Amino acid sequence: MAEATADCSLVVGTTAAQRRVAQHPTERLETGAIRVRGHIGRVGLMFGSEKFGLSNDDMSFCHALVRIPTSPETPSMNLGQAVAVCLYELIREDHELKATRFDPIVGADAEQLTTMLHEALDASGYTNRITATSTERKIRRWIRRLRIQKKDAPLLLGILRQIIWKFRNSA
Repeated sequence: MAEATADCSLVVGTTAAQRRVAQHPTERLETGAIRVRGHIGRVGLMFGSEKFGLSNDDMSFCHALVRIPTSPETPSMNLGQAVAVCLYELIREDHELKATRFDPIVGADAEQLTTMLHEALDASGYTNRITATSTERKIRRWIRRLRIQKKDAPLLLGILRQIIWKFRNSA
């Protein structure tokens, strides 16, 4: 999934939000579509299998989750229908769109920030081997929710490099 989203600065996952507690805020499709239409960079839409949906690991690469409102009797759609509805919603014209545009980091930069922050937390003693995987997912989700601008990535990466270097060389 890291490779598939490496060049995306916004990844939106879809969910029926019925069997699992999402670790992201889940918004209605029309609200998520406004965000996507106002976004400058490359956007990825993530759909899970019809049977199981997106895994927790897959969702950790998302910046946001959207759900298509359906009736309680039919809480989800088949994959083809969901893709068609999402694409239709994305091309609809929104006359009220007045989103402030900015140039966000792409997935590869977000993943590098995730890796380095996790490394810094390991060096500091914050993480342990038992919770390392879930901590990494939490960090990945958090980095993507921050909406970091592309121009700020080098500064943040430099700060993290210095922190890691300091931890490793202070022993």
